[in-house]
Amino acid sequence: MSAGAKPGTLYVVATPIGNLEDITYRAARVLGEVALIACEDTRHSQKLLVHYGIRRPVISLYRENEAQRAGELVSRMEAGEDVALITDAGAPTLSDPGARLVERAVAAGLRVTPLPGPSAPVAALMASGSDAPATFAGFLPSRTGERQRWLQGWRARGSGNLVVFEAPHRLLAALADMAEVLGPERRLVVARELTKLHEEFIRGTVAEVQQRFAAQAPQGEFTLVVLAADPAAQQAAARARADQDLAPGMSRDELKRLARATGMGKSELYRRMQQLRGKIKD
Repeated sequence: MSAGAKPGTLYVVATPIGNLEDITYRAARVLGEVALIACEDTRHSQKLLVHYGIRRPVISLYRENEAQRAGELVSRMEAGEDVALITDAGAPTLSDPGARLVERAVAAGLRVTPLPGPSAPVAALMASGSDAPATFAGFLPSRTGERQRWLQGWRARGSGNLVVFEAPHRLLAALADMAEVLGPERRLVVARELTKLHEEFIRGTVAEVQQRFAAQAPQGEFTLVVLAADPAAQQAAARARADQDLAPGMSRDELKRLARATGMGKSELYRRMQQLRGKIKD
């Protein structure tokens, strides 16, 4: 740090996810005052800055260059410059670059100040109609096997809402895996193009949403809220699936896989298999 220089601050600034009017007064002021703005894509962010008449130097910071850029920006803040971090849309570090820069700034003893604002996960939850606790997972794994295992793990950990992003070309595959793991009757809200001209909410069961997008190809940006399941209904669905998939003479490995898929205990599944064999009564 330069002799006598007061260290700068890292401002982590949420920016509009679609509608440019959603920026906060504070965010616009800070962006107009800092020495430098670190952007995920400088060309994209210039549209916002020009709209509000903000003329400050910009520098790119994206996943591939964040490790190198972080050191450079920390040095500039140590020399007394204030830096603002923004992404293409919404809150930095939430499925967007910036976490490494924040980590480096904290390690250097610099002040990190978040400026809250637009957020697709929060906006989707606000319109979901559910106040259950929520888990935000960003993007689900892109491969079917990994995605199903992730959903099985989430289901086993407890209840609540699940909020995820999904790309349009993977939406139908993700819905198919949700139907397989969580059940086709699980309810969800699909938020499309949040705050933009063609904003839309599709509400219904996984099966109904699958049908909608099988008939009309997905387009735009998607945020999904998988709604918390009623515990009694969830247990009944698990038992129904177990009864459908159970077969007399299943091996231990087969029972173990079915236990993971339904969230039921292996001992309960074994007992229900024995019932199928007629060895014990309900």
